[in-house]
Amino acid sequence: MNTVYEQKYIDREKSWLAFNARVLQEAADISVPLLDRLRFLGIFSNNLDEFFRVRYAAIRRLSLSGISGEKYLGGISAQQLVKDITEIVIQQQSESLRILSNIEAELETENIFIITENEITKDQEEYLKNFFIEKLSPELVTIILNDLAEFPVLKDTLGYLAVRLEMNHTEEVRYAVIEIPKTINRFVVLPSHDDKNYIILIDDVIRHNLSSIFTIFDYKSVSAHMIKITRDAQLDIDSDLSKSMLEKIATSVKDRRIGEPVRFIYDQLIEPDTLQFFLEKMKIISTDSIIPGGRYHNRRDYMNFPNLGRYDLLYKTNLPLPIPGLSMEGSILEKIGKKDYLLNAPYQSFSYVTKFLREAALDPKVTTIKITLYRLAKNSQIISSLINAAKNGKKVTVQIELQARFDEASNISYAEQMQMEGIELIFGIKGLKVHSKICVIERIDEGKTKRYGFISTGNFNESTAKIYTDVTLFTSHQQILKDISKIFEFFDINYRVHRYKHLIVSPHYTRSKFVKLIDREILHALAGRKTYIKLKMNSLSDFKMIDKLYEASNAGVKIQLQVRGICSLIPGIPGMSENIEAISIVDNYLEHSRVYIFGNAGLSEVYISSADFMTRNLDGRVEVTCPIYDMAIKNELIDNFNIAWKGNVKVRFHSYRLDNKYKARNHHAIFRAQLETYKYYQNKVNAIEEVV
Repeated sequence: MNTVYEQKYIDREKSWLAFNARVLQEAADISVPLLDRLRFLGIFSNNLDEFFRVRYAAIRRLSLSGISGEKYLGGISAQQLVKDITEIVIQQQSESLRILSNIEAELETENIFIITENEITKDQEEYLKNFFIEKLSPELVTIILNDLAEFPVLKDTLGYLAVRLEMNHTEEVRYAVIEIPKTINRFVVLPSHDDKNYIILIDDVIRHNLSSIFTIFDYKSVSAHMIKITRDAQLDIDSDLSKSMLEKIATSVKDRRIGEPVRFIYDQLIEPDTLQFFLEKMKIISTDSIIPGGRYHNRRDYMNFPNLGRYDLLYKTNLPLPIPGLSMEGSILEKIGKKDYLLNAPYQSFSYVTKFLREAALDPKVTTIKITLYRLAKNSQIISSLINAAKNGKKVTVQIELQARFDEASNISYAEQMQMEGIELIFGIKGLKVHSKICVIERIDEGKTKRYGFISTGNFNESTAKIYTDVTLFTSHQQILKDISKIFEFFDINYRVHRYKHLIVSPHYTRSKFVKLIDREILHALAGRKTYIKLKMNSLSDFKMIDKLYEASNAGVKIQLQVRGICSLIPGIPGMSENIEAISIVDNYLEHSRVYIFGNAGLSEVYISSADFMTRNLDGRVEVTCPIYDMAIKNELIDNFNIAWKGNVKVRFHSYRLDNKYKARNHHAIFRAQLETYKYYQNKVNAIEEVV
């Protein structure tokens, strides 16, 4: 194997697994409130599910094709990578079980007990009997498997109990499968007793009632162990010209449920014959990732563990702050017409976005609204506002991305709803996902058309805005908004490549523009002028952009990288990246904003973007990067970056070791970036109030 100094890149899959290990670190961290540790355990599991459905599935397809893929995988073959991933995941799963066991023990010290079917008291027995009869039993799907001509398709979003029935008076063994319903909360809160809270998983409620479920069978023993299948989630879009894009995506989403299995997890206490039966019937082969696990899978459900009113075991919720000078009362369009404003969620209230759209929907002077939508909340206020606008006679155009992974079904439903209300829908461009987050409205005032709009680094989603850090620029800069209008023209007539005066737009210009910006910093460095690059993003995996950053480092440019997730760049290597430092912050909020800052010999330039430095964002999607012209906002974003960089809590270093080493405090006072950022905005509000 090459030494680290011969390697130029970290494999993106292993880097992603290192990111998920950082999430697992939060679950293990005793300084994190106890119930939030369970939430992080759920996030870890949910992340891993998506990883196997998408990234592992792609590597597996490459591996089975016989193609090495080293050119695309940073120097490792697909075949070796499949093996390495499985080994890493088995180790992480084992660690997650250890952490869960520790958390459960600590919960007991707080009088919260998670019990199994073997620990049910007589009082709880009566409660659970009624619960099973009235709520759980009607939702159960139970299938006897032995005599079926065709094995049923097990869905990858569900957990199952593999049941073994050993019959009386014969050596026959019957097998069955019970689908654990998603319609009922996984955790059943039992009546409290002596100030003690008791919770049981519905898996164990089912185990407790196996005799009731299989009462018609004459058996001498019955057992049930959990299994879980993960399937390839790649969408295969057919080329039938007679079908609409809506129909094609809907069909492809349905087909996803029968995708090839890529991971099989089982309770390691399962009987060997039961395990073998399911592996054979489901055609799980040795090249698939077969992972021994604990008693319970689908631990993503821990994200919704009941709080039992124990808010002392949760992070304190900081109320979203107002944007100084931008009141929620009066006309928001009038204020934006005078100057730009920046929203930094969740530190500041996302309600400004919905307020903007609600006002536009009612304003008689507003004629058109155009917006891109990628991921939406379950009951989206954004959709309600757009429908309200259409009902008020506005021309509403919505580009909705039907291929937003795992949100396809939700977006199809919203698309159908908007179509019924007369909203003009654009379903994107063949071969290009639309990942940009933009909105522009046109308003007639004194006979002239004036544009207002916003550009964001994150989705227009009220739910995720409570936990994702994202920035949104509200502006009436006519030339920027004219560029946004051109993007919508590109959606409509995409064989015409527009030129933009201000915005940087993928797939045509983003890569080349960022290369030019880095080259300019290199020239400044070579000329002895002040130079630096500060980049904040979710992922950095594009080899060409990494090479360009290496080149800048070798020229003497000081580079600071905040990369939450994948970082294929190796920082701090003499002769390659000695002037590059790279950190990752994983904390209560998910760091999601993309902010790019270039020193430019003292005349700093700042950009916000929907694009990471990934090949798909640079070359294969419609992404928008926007320059910040307002000096106060520019300084605010630089302050935000520097606050995060100063952090010495929840900050890990990226390195070739993938060891997630924490940043040392070196006798400095505790400085937690997310809390300090909230204080930063709180001080801005207080300063305004003092003036008033």
